[in-house]
Amino acid sequence: MSAVKVLYLGHSAFSIEHDAAKVLIDPFLTGNPMAAADADQIEADTILVTHGHADHIGDTVAIASRTGAPIAGIVEIAAELSDELGPDHLIHDPNLGGTVDFDWGWAQWVPAWHTSTTPLGTVSTPAGIVLNIGGKTIYHLGDTALFSDLALPGQRRSIDLALIPIGGHYTMDRHDAVRAANLVGAPQIVPIHYNTFPPIEADATAFAKAVAAEGHATVTVLDPGQSLELQ
Repeated sequence: MSAVKVLYLGHSAFSIEHDAAKVLIDPFLTGNPMAAADADQIEADTILVTHGHADHIGDTVAIASRTGAPIAGIVEIAAELSDELGPDHLIHDPNLGGTVDFDWGWAQWVPAWHTSTTPLGTVSTPAGIVLNIGGKTIYHLGDTALFSDLALPGQRRSIDLALIPIGGHYTMDRHDAVRAANLVGAPQIVPIHYNTFPPIEADATAFAKAVAAEGHATVTVLDPGQSLELQ
C-alpha cells in the first residue's frame, strides 16, 4: 500500500494525500502569514472543516468554487456554505458523532472544547475530525482546550497520527498539549495552531522534548510546506 502524505500548509491547514486523493482540512491560506501556498494554488478532492472561525473555514468557498470539491462540516456551517455555493454543490452536514464516507475513506466529527462562529455570523459546535485514508487514521483535534474526552476516539480505534494545537490563548498551550498527547495515544504527533500570530507563539521544540520524556510518542515539528509520510 502506498504511503499517506501529510502536508502542512501552516496554522491548522493540511493536505492529506493518498494515491490520487487530496483531502484538505481547514484551508486558512489568505491572510495567513505562515501559509505555504496561495489559495489559488491548492487542489482538493474533498474539503473538511473543523469549525467556523475565520482561521479555519478560511478559503473553503474559494477553493471549492474553483475545484468543485465536496465539503463536509458541522450542519450549521454546511447550511451556510450551501447558501454561498448553491444547491448543486455537494456539501455533507454531519453533527458530532457523525461519519461521512468518501471514495478515499471516511471522516468522523468528534467533540472539541472551544467556540465556533463563522465570519458571516453562523454559530455552530466546534469539532475535531478523525479521518481514515490509505489505511491510516489521523486525528485532527481542531481548536480545543484540554479535556478528558480526547481519549475516546483512540479507545474505538488506533490513531496513527494526531495533529494537536499547542499555541495557548485560544486553545490549549504546549503544557496541556503534552497531557492531550497522552490521552489521544497516537504514536506520532504534529503540533499545530502556533506561531501564526503573537498571541499563540509557542516553543514546538520544547513541546517535542516534553512528549519524548513521557515515552509514548514521537513529535515531528513541520514547517509550513513540509510533510511527513505514514507508511
